[in-house]
Amino acid sequence: MSETTPSPDLPRSGKDYGIQIAYRTLSVRVEEKQTRTTSKSPPDPADAIASIDTHLLSVDEVYTRYSSHPTVGLELAAVRRRERDGKNIISPPPTVYWKKSLNYIFGGFNFLMWIAFILTILSYQPLGPPEAFTLGVAVLLLLVIIVSATFYALVDWNASRIMKSIKSLIAHEAAVIRDGNQQIIKAADIVVGDVAVLNAGDRVPADMRVVQASSDLRFDRSLLTGESEMVPGALDATSDNALETRNLALTSTFVVQGTCHGVVFATGDRTVMGRLVKMSGETKFKLTTIQKEVWFFTKIISCLALFFFCLSILLYGVWLRTTYPGYDATVSVAIVNSIGCLTAFVPQGLPICVALSLTVVARRMAKRQVLVKNLATIETLGCMSVLCSDKTGTLTAGKMMVENIAFLDDVFGVEEINERVTKTSDPTVFSAFKALHQIARLCNGAKFDATTNHLPVQDRTIKGDPTDTALLRFSEALSIPELGVDASILQQDYEKKFEIPFNSRNKWMLSVVSKVNTTEKNVESTWMFVKGAPDVLFPSCGSVLQSDGTVVELTSRARQTFSTLQEDWSSRGQRVLVLCRKPIEEIKTGLQPNDMEDLMYTEMCGLTLVGLIGICDPPRPDVLPSIGVIRRAGVRVFMVTGDFKLTALAIARQVGIITQHVVDTIQDVRAAASEKDSPKEYHLIKPSDDDPIRSLVLTGEDVASLTSFDWNVIVGQYTEIVFARTTPDQKMKIVEEIKARGDNTVAVTGDGVNDAPALKAADIGVAMGSGSDVAKEAAALILLKNDFASIPVAIEMGRLVFDNLKKVTLYLMPAGSYSEFMAVLANVLFGMQIPMNSYQQVCYCITNDVIMSISLMYEQPEWDLMRRKPRNARTDRLTDWRLFFHVYLFYGLMLWPCAMGMWFLYMSQQGLGFYDVILTFSNWGEGWQGFTSDQLTHFVDVGQCIYYVTVAIGQYGTLLSVRNRRVSILQSNPLWGPRRNLLVLVGMTGTILICIVNLYGAGFQRVFGTAPIPGMFWGLPYAFALGILLMDETRKAIVRRYPKSFIAWLAW
Repeated sequence: MSETTPSPDLPRSGKDYGIQIAYRTLSVRVEEKQTRTTSKSPPDPADAIASIDTHLLSVDEVYTRYSSHPTVGLELAAVRRRERDGKNIISPPPTVYWKKSLNYIFGGFNFLMWIAFILTILSYQPLGPPEAFTLGVAVLLLLVIIVSATFYALVDWNASRIMKSIKSLIAHEAAVIRDGNQQIIKAADIVVGDVAVLNAGDRVPADMRVVQASSDLRFDRSLLTGESEMVPGALDATSDNALETRNLALTSTFVVQGTCHGVVFATGDRTVMGRLVKMSGETKFKLTTIQKEVWFFTKIISCLALFFFCLSILLYGVWLRTTYPGYDATVSVAIVNSIGCLTAFVPQGLPICVALSLTVVARRMAKRQVLVKNLATIETLGCMSVLCSDKTGTLTAGKMMVENIAFLDDVFGVEEINERVTKTSDPTVFSAFKALHQIARLCNGAKFDATTNHLPVQDRTIKGDPTDTALLRFSEALSIPELGVDASILQQDYEKKFEIPFNSRNKWMLSVVSKVNTTEKNVESTWMFVKGAPDVLFPSCGSVLQSDGTVVELTSRARQTFSTLQEDWSSRGQRVLVLCRKPIEEIKTGLQPNDMEDLMYTEMCGLTLVGLIGICDPPRPDVLPSIGVIRRAGVRVFMVTGDFKLTALAIARQVGIITQHVVDTIQDVRAAASEKDSPKEYHLIKPSDDDPIRSLVLTGEDVASLTSFDWNVIVGQYTEIVFARTTPDQKMKIVEEIKARGDNTVAVTGDGVNDAPALKAADIGVAMGSGSDVAKEAAALILLKNDFASIPVAIEMGRLVFDNLKKVTLYLMPAGSYSEFMAVLANVLFGMQIPMNSYQQVCYCITNDVIMSISLMYEQPEWDLMRRKPRNARTDRLTDWRLFFHVYLFYGLMLWPCAMGMWFLYMSQQGLGFYDVILTFSNWGEGWQGFTSDQLTHFVDVGQCIYYVTVAIGQYGTLLSVRNRRVSILQSNPLWGPRRNLLVLVGMTGTILICIVNLYGAGFQRVFGTAPIPGMFWGLPYAFALGILLMDETRKAIVRRYPKSFIAWLAW
């Protein structure tokens, strides 16, 4: 069963090497093309790429060629003309339908049905005399194949349709400059010549030539090259090969550091990615974990079926045919009877239910607006044992607001600034606000979308990270005419000369600005503004600005004042930034970006500390209850953030990640690591159920110094952990260390560029829909509505899918691979007429069993599903010894003896005792015990129908039993209440109707020898079903009452 085809603008990371191999092959061919002068026909993608020369042009020549401008961009009229070239969308690769059709027709257990069909046709002609029964079985088998293939195709199509509709909800956007304004448009609307603005975390929306770049510009080209190393960006060509040069930004790559502007030179199918998708052909897919388990189970069952079929034929050939001549009179009869071995072992409903799970899960996720890139994500979520969550934008709303301002000698709430300034007789006592406003506005990587400038500041759309967004809104709204604080004038007075964007390693941002339209070139005409983490920038500061604008030395007492203030704000959950400045001489023009960056690093000393800003980012309202649900499900929740320790700890307490009053530190970890011997086996390193809940907070500095023994203590003893001030590399290391111990399945949530490495390293990466493009690409699950509450729902669905498939397997096996097989075994080894003929076996497997098993896929979660421990992906399999114990020594051991007993009861009523039926071999015939051949045939026909009806109705008890693992049916019946599932009733009604049609349909009686049965044999099976249910209810009661008993240990 193939999975849903992903949209072409979402290439899969890491696991599909087709694009990457094609990229490398194409790169080599481009090199070869550039050494030749001849061209070939038909057009070769390498020819088209070899003809790209945009990277060889100067920046001015690029603007000229594409009729664009660095500050104006494209004019509206030009955009309208170029829109006629089509949307910036890559066409999906063509689907090879014949391959899919073959998969539908021969996939699953259908290949066994084909073997049975071919053998049945051979039995009809030429191996035996043509009989209507044999032909009827062959037609039925062919019908089974057709119906199964059609069902697989319909389910696959429906799942694909649902998944594509979910993916269409992702709004890929791009920032471009048009008519002199920066606008945010749909990526599909980009045209050639557009000047695109890219920031860290953005997906490159089209092929473009870099025309302006920060010194630290880095691209992630792993989707194309397969190499995880960041590729530096450049303004000038570094290679004649367009695929290797660093001054081109190619579609579907990512900006992971820095900022740049680029002129679009190719869109849609004309991009490098578009040509690669066309070259690579159909996307290849891998089986999900459950599909792999079912396929493994299918192979085992198929091998067993073929083995017993061959054994049956062998026994007929070397034993029965010679010892009991006339028993199974012809080869044709022997083959048709033995075909029961092929059909008996086939739980035909299982692959159908697996396929159906695609649709069920996809539909439920669609309702939650959750994008699942692959069904394997849901299956893995059911195993999640540790959730590592980022803070900003994930646990918090990501809607930051400036709340407090502090200078050395004064503290302000944002709401009181204007009031206090206007009330004072001399506004110049607050002159420091001018400097603070300059830094907040000019040292800022966020920008307003020009199309929303007419709206109030709070309602405008902003392109940028949450921290810069909060400062931009604050500085735009702050207006103090008495001090000359006005954002619009400020933008006109200063020109940005150089910038080092914020990154998670430096934890600061730097901008160099100069006054414009001034002849005064004194030392204060050019400023270096810096904002960032206080603990990082404090050592670089030598002086401090007081609220009246005077500069004084930054004494140790002043440092303590700011540190105390930082701790106070952080303990209330605020993010604290320090704003600094330094006057510098006018910088030289013409320096290379890297040289300029080195120069600025040398200037990072002797800064003047202007003030602190406290930014509030409240937790999402759905996070606290969601974390409660996740923790009750046995999943440990850790916070991994780049924020300050006290800020992280405060938010962790607010959302329920930290619940203990005492929080351990690195010293406690080291002490424990030195005292205790670690287990030899890494998979044993996990907290015990009896261990007390312990909390821990570590910083990035601590993480860098941890030893393997320290990690054993951290992962093995702590339930609540906060990792603060961590870098992207450290986040990834944390994930890898946790994964390596305790058989942990680790999920990571995040939304920023700095979360991408950890999202890739995790078993499941979960990104917020409002997050950066690079985070969404690295993740396997995207919460389009930023709904954290979808995570526990997804965990529940992952557990539910596995739980329901386990129930389906447990339901199908007792009747199929046990009760039916016992009928064949009794015929071959015990010389008894077959109590369930081949037609009934095939019909039961593909109608009665399937129609009832499908209802199990729609079961609601059991009450304790989210209170169980997470499934261990390594040891907890879909089919284990406990499941087979219940199949063969519990449910099956009750079902087949009941059916066989009914067979013997009927024969006894006709005057044939136990030993008149068993071990008769070839004696069963004309005159046996005074009966004619026709009478004996009629007895067998009725007896077979009784056996068939008993198995069908007896499975009612199995179906109602496996619906619940531990809960009584009295608390979770299928007719009402939270576990209501009317499909169970539909399935039961359907299976009875099938039995009635088989027994009383004239055509079935004529072709397959079915016959009506006495009324008592319709009623007794219900008693057997009730008996199976009562036995299982007793077992469950013992498990609930004695959870540590032997019976509980055997429970599935």
